[in-house]
Amino acid sequence: MPTSPASASSGTNPSGQPVVVLPLEPLREGVLLKRYKRFLADVELDDGEVVTAHCPNTGPMTGVLHPGGRVRLRHAPSPTRKLAWTWEQAEVPGADGQPIWVGINTALPNRLVRATIEAGLLEPWLGPIAAIKAEVAYGLNRRSRIDLLLSPPADAPDPRPVYVEVKNTTWTAGDLALFPDTVTERGQKHLEELMGVLPEARAVLVPCLSRSDVSRFAPGDSADPRYGELFRQALAAGVEVLPCVYDFSDEAVCWRGLAAVQPRA
Repeated sequence: MPTSPASASSGTNPSGQPVVVLPLEPLREGVLLKRYKRFLADVELDDGEVVTAHCPNTGPMTGVLHPGGRVRLRHAPSPTRKLAWTWEQAEVPGADGQPIWVGINTALPNRLVRATIEAGLLEPWLGPIAAIKAEVAYGLNRRSRIDLLLSPPADAPDPRPVYVEVKNTTWTAGDLALFPDTVTERGQKHLEELMGVLPEARAVLVPCLSRSDVSRFAPGDSADPRYGELFRQALAAGVEVLPCVYDFSDEAVCWRGLAAVQPRA
């Protein structure tokens, strides 16, 4: 049977070394001047040019929004885009006080987790996987979409389909990662729907910990008490939680292993 992440040691990684799961296009560095209207950020690049970048994170960005701090942008001009720049990473104080880079693009976690699965890095916990589908309708009246639906091979020890819900996580208290950092009715519904696929299928919550200074994960009860209650109900019902820790650089994103799961902060 796969190791239970709730009892696994933090940073569990069979290879013991960070593994590149997503090479990145070259990024440009600068200083964040301000973020406004949720979707926009003004940045002064290192050459002095001031640009307006798309901010692909509509949440409060608790702990990672630091005007005056260093950021990394992706430049991808296109006739179909209003803005040529996208804010990808932010430099923040790490758990040990030293600066680290954090991924702030909420469109990236699904790609990261899928790449991690395709690389076989989660096989000790998920088992062998034969096929992956994204955004498959499920839940009450099939009005929700699961991030990833995994199909094991027919001869797998557990042939049940695996429903995977991915959540981006950047809020921390020391080395403890927390989700959510605000009330999320959508996240609450996702936990309820994950419990709903049991026991005919497996249900897996994957917090994508988009910073490398964490070794533990817990629900953010102080931001959303209802989510915390549902999280503990989900654990008791058999929902599996695999908090994946990622390291961000200007060249690639690396998987570092799993963080330990705590029912409460």
